Amino acid sequence: MRDRTERGQRIVTAARELAEAEGWDAVTTRRLAAVIEYSQPVLYSHFPGGKDAIMAAAALEGFAELAATLVAARPGGLGGVTRAYVEFAEAKPALYDAMFTLASELRFAEDDTPEVMKACFAELLAVVEPVAGTRTAGVLTEVFWSTLHGLITLDRGHRLSPEHRDERLALVVARFGKP
Repeated sequence: MRDRTERGQRIVTAARELAEAEGWDAVTTRRLAAVIEYSQPVLYSHFPGGKDAIMAAAALEGFAELAATLVAARPGGLGGVTRAYVEFAEAKPALYDAMFTLASELRFAEDDTPEVMKACFAELLAVVEPVAGTRTAGVLTEVFWSTLHGLITLDRGHRLSPEHRDERLALVVARFGKP
């Protein structure tokens, strides 16, 4: 059992490394099999859904990592969490894509949403809720999160002026921080 778990982890780690170096398009079961020196059937025995299942496993790891990052940033309030979220997305762009941008079977805001994803959202909620005032904290958190994601996506696509990046983030914190 331990060997199987370790093999599965090795597959996900290799996929993440390859994706960060070359993008998710470079991650194929054939390429992963060559990198980790397992046959493709071994990969499929761990991840019957192939690349999509491997990417989902990587995304779940990412949610755990992001949640831990946000927990550590929470003493800095809304501003600290905003910075930590953006820095995470910038440091791990392929992982961020697997979590939030690329098509996935992972479901958000549903009864069957994986706990690690709920925990990640809960960390955002924890800094928005105290400033929500009369607004519905969960909805405000969704809008806050959407705003961060939109800014990250537009920045990565070179659609916004780089010299105003910090000003935009400060504006988000100021606007969402007011009840």
